[in-house]
Amino acid sequence: MSALSRLSLIQWLSPAFPTGGFAYSHGLEQAMTEATRDAQSVSSWVRDVLCHGGGWIDAVILALALRGEDPDELADLARAQAGSAERLTETMDQGRAFAETVAALSGEAHPTRPLPVAVGVAARGLGLPPDEVIGHYLHAFASNLVSAATRFLPLGQAQGQRALASLHDTIAETAARAAQADRDALATCCLGADLAAMRHETLYVRIFRT
Repeated sequence: MSALSRLSLIQWLSPAFPTGGFAYSHGLEQAMTEATRDAQSVSSWVRDVLCHGGGWIDAVILALALRGEDPDELADLARAQAGSAERLTETMDQGRAFAETVAALSGEAHPTRPLPVAVGVAARGLGLPPDEVIGHYLHAFASNLVSAATRFLPLGQAQGQRALASLHDTIAETAARAAQADRDALATCCLGADLAAMRHETLYVRIFRT
């Protein structure tokens, strides 16, 4: 069953799964209009978000959901942790699309909740190690941001993939930390990314919704 469970998780977190993740840049579009212009600066920006920003918050919320904590309480907590209006839109819209598609596949009701809560509730029955589930989630998170950079910047596919590969150690380490974390670990110090997300709300020409 673990092989089938793993394939289900990979499907849920793949670009083909209709969450609309391709439309969101988590504030990276704003950063790219200002200073984040090459593969090294993109990977550095994404690494900070994974370790200290929205990626870390999502990872901890996901870990709490996998442990069986009340999903409605976690949904409130996840919404409260959103650092900007666009960040809230991002997690709610993707969470809604994820829940609707999982419900269509399983025939079971999945209420609309922020994305990490929705994924955590759905993944409870897979029987996979929490750090593996969180690692796949963070890889999808990072992959989406690198893909956004590849589309926005003069950044080749090979450069983009090297940037993503350079984040693998960070993804694995962050997933392992989050799997052991509790609510007290819900803290961020990624102010540059948060401010970029806020400035993006008034960016005149935009490719991405956030």
